[in-house]
Amino acid sequence: MAFDFLVPVSDKVLAYSELLPPQALGNNIHKHTEKKGLPVFANATVAIFAVNESRNAFEKKMERLDVDEIRIQLYRLMMGNWNSTIIDIGDIEEGETVEDTYFVVKEVVAGLLEENIIPIIIGATQDITFPTYRAFDKIKDMVNLVSIDSRFDFGEEDELISSHSYMSRIITDKPNNLFNFSNIGYQSYFNAQEEIDLMERLFFDAYRLGDIANNISLAEPILRSSHIVSLDLRAIRAAEMGLYKNFSPNGFTGREICAIARYAGISDKVSLFGIYEGENSLQAFQMIAQIIWYFIEGISFRVTEFPSSKSEDFTKFTVPTDTEELVFYKSHITERWWVEVPSILPEHTKTNSVALLPCTEEDYLDACNQIIPERWFKAYRKGFN
Repeated sequence: MAFDFLVPVSDKVLAYSELLPPQALGNNIHKHTEKKGLPVFANATVAIFAVNESRNAFEKKMERLDVDEIRIQLYRLMMGNWNSTIIDIGDIEEGETVEDTYFVVKEVVAGLLEENIIPIIIGATQDITFPTYRAFDKIKDMVNLVSIDSRFDFGEEDELISSHSYMSRIITDKPNNLFNFSNIGYQSYFNAQEEIDLMERLFFDAYRLGDIANNISLAEPILRSSHIVSLDLRAIRAAEMGLYKNFSPNGFTGREICAIARYAGISDKVSLFGIYEGENSLQAFQMIAQIIWYFIEGISFRVTEFPSSKSEDFTKFTVPTDTEELVFYKSHITERWWVEVPSILPEHTKTNSVALLPCTEEDYLDACNQIIPERWFKAYRKGFN
């Protein structure tokens, strides 16, 4: 069984947690220990584990990511007013080959998903996103993936999978269960024009760093429809991480990335959150810990909603435009917006069937001004191609 390959939380971390006050996360997380084994999975909300695999790093790692120090910084944070049960199931070490590691990651994630537990993965490199995507094969027919990254990570066609090319593997690997891919925070000078053109041809969504930084709430509807969220920590600016060699002076601030993590947690569809490409510095460890804290905080505020004109919790708005009649819904509970899109998903095969696409109030206002929202247009085109 894949869970047998998990290495328990180190004695160093366990000893540290014993010194913490009772309100600290370290005293409220159920841990995988050498003495007691794996924690009970029943009723667990999230499961934290690390993947110490870096052989497919694009920039070769000079030293191993210190996941013990990340845990220490996480454990010392205080519990929020949450109803989440958190377990820490330890680490996955390098297998004999990278593919062996991928297999264990895939099986562990699939096992957690089957138990309705949300994995939070601390991975050395972002290519770990690939086996986490494959873990959904028997769980969900079509998957939406959001990458928070300065790059699209398509790489060259003939390039072996790496932390800069894993998306090419996801797009071409069979069975192809990827319905939509969205990038949050790309920086144009890190991406070839061919990659930008490919995003357009595939009707994928890409949002520049400046656009999201100017209005962080734009990230919310993107994450609301996502099942997998993959965060490349190099999307955060170097000064915020205390790291400079492989990090850029431009990127998200700590406040912005924590807000994005909270939006990811709030989404009732997000089933996996991966944090990758960390390097060793106290500031980076603290940042990773706080990102995880905000994601779990978001989970505690999840509200499951399904817009309907028959529900008193929603207002339906019909907006005629020159070419289309768009139907929007607004929730009275969360004030979130959706727009109907015909035949957006394969299971919607009946005539005039529709699906609901998360959107913003600005999309509704644009439609009122006869501007078709770009997110609606891409979803519509994808549904008929």
